[in-house]
Amino acid sequence: MDNLQTKISFVEADARERAKQLLDSDSFHEFLGPFDRFTSPHLEKQGIVPQSDDGVIVAKGTIDREPSVVISIESAFQGGGIGEISGAKIAAALELTLKDNKNNIKTHPVIILDTGGVRLQEANYGLLAIAEIQTAVIELRSYVPVIGVIPGKIGSFGGMSITAGLFSTLIMTAEGRLGLNGPEVIEQEAGITELDSRNRPLIWGSIGGYQRVATSLADVLVEDDCAQITAAVQKALTEVPSKPKAEQIERFRIILNYLNPNEYISPSYFRELTSSSHSLLETKGQKPNPKIRNRAQQWFYALTSLKPKTKVTPTVWSGDTKLGSDMARFISIGPDPEHRFPRVREGEVGLEEGWAVAHSVSEVVKADEENEVRRPIIALVDVPSQAYGYVEELSGLHQACAAAVNAYAKARLAGHPVISLLVGKAISGAFLTHGLQANRLIALNDEKVNVHVMSKGSAARITRRSIEELEQITENIPAMAYDIQSFQTLGALHEVIGKVDADNPTEENIKLIRQKLKDTIANIRTKGDTDLRIRLDSSLARRGRAASHQVRDMMQKQWYV
Repeated sequence: MDNLQTKISFVEADARERAKQLLDSDSFHEFLGPFDRFTSPHLEKQGIVPQSDDGVIVAKGTIDREPSVVISIESAFQGGGIGEISGAKIAAALELTLKDNKNNIKTHPVIILDTGGVRLQEANYGLLAIAEIQTAVIELRSYVPVIGVIPGKIGSFGGMSITAGLFSTLIMTAEGRLGLNGPEVIEQEAGITELDSRNRPLIWGSIGGYQRVATSLADVLVEDDCAQITAAVQKALTEVPSKPKAEQIERFRIILNYLNPNEYISPSYFRELTSSSHSLLETKGQKPNPKIRNRAQQWFYALTSLKPKTKVTPTVWSGDTKLGSDMARFISIGPDPEHRFPRVREGEVGLEEGWAVAHSVSEVVKADEENEVRRPIIALVDVPSQAYGYVEELSGLHQACAAAVNAYAKARLAGHPVISLLVGKAISGAFLTHGLQANRLIALNDEKVNVHVMSKGSAARITRRSIEELEQITENIPAMAYDIQSFQTLGALHEVIGKVDADNPTEENIKLIRQKLKDTIANIRTKGDTDLRIRLDSSLARRGRAASHQVRDMMQKQWYV
């Protein structure tokens, strides 16, 4: 009992105190703190009181005398949601840490996650910021271990759960939770028979810290004790990380092939499955079904005239075809009404889809690693969402998505021109998984081409507004809108292409899009950029994401003082 009383709770501390607990005494130095008053410019317009640090603490100092940066998210403000300011603070801190490491100033990043993901009131600002955070994490891993901590209260959900799947080492308490979709969202989207959000033992048993570490989806389990968590972080800084989980593609494909989603899968069975040795088997009943069921598949056929290769799952079509002087890899995700995982039958991104995309992209990178000119990769995007299901969360849907993010980013960083062609919906974690890591985003100018964080119905329920009220808000905040014209104002799109029949492309349409792809490949190679900075440097982005620029400018000034 005395021992329990001497422990200092990490879970109950606020974000700033958590950062202070990790850094050595007297080394704490905060950037863009509350007195700098960098508040969200988008919340007051919606009747929400902003917070002066936007719920993210960035501090430099030392951990066990090693130069370190600690980024801590405050769950008490907007559920730890990532908006434009908070997302830019995290991305800027990681980008500056990366710059220091490239300049031989070894600096260790530690990220404390207590977040529900993208802040719905800032929607597409959050999506863009998380993609930038993810690419910085992936680049940093080449220099130093990137350490994540999920202590508790909220946990880590949404796009930031995908980010957690990219870390070198992930530390969790038993109170922590890790999953792409929160239990309440799954219940809303799929019904209480899929998951009862009040069933706390099942939820923590499925996505809590103990289960995640036991199934190798996290690395270290600690008690809710500041000293223990600090010791775990210190140890992680000095250890050589194992192969990133996002790159253990074959291992996780094997595990999925031994799952039967038509039967109840208990947390204990999944623990046993992940701890056993298996060989890679062909999944029964997964025969290629070439019937076109969405726009991405329509454009796959139109642009390639290929019979799709479905090496991992029938919903992911991939193949190579000539595009000018290049042989290019095309990848699409589509529906399959007979898919063995029921939650992806409408074209959602699920477990097999994430790992299949990672497999296809990594295959290209490996094959071209000795080639001076790297093959272009074209992602055809029409994804309505990620899968909402108990089996998906239990089995690490966030990690499958992280694998695809990792593969696309590493291909881009290796010099492969990566282009996303938006022909339909680009929603939520599905778009982060398949599309947002591209060098260039191009889109068809069509009313069914939508970009957002969540379906309109779900967004209305979670923000406690009607769909009509949300649509009115978009007049002042384009990032809340779904249409491609509003997304274009944020500056992330390389081009919007009009006068194309998105559903039934003509020969002239196909010829035009092939030429646009060739022009975009040439643009990428001429510019020579392998990062995502171009999305911030466009004239539209300087207006549409002005706050993101202000954060980066101020962070850089304070960083080198």
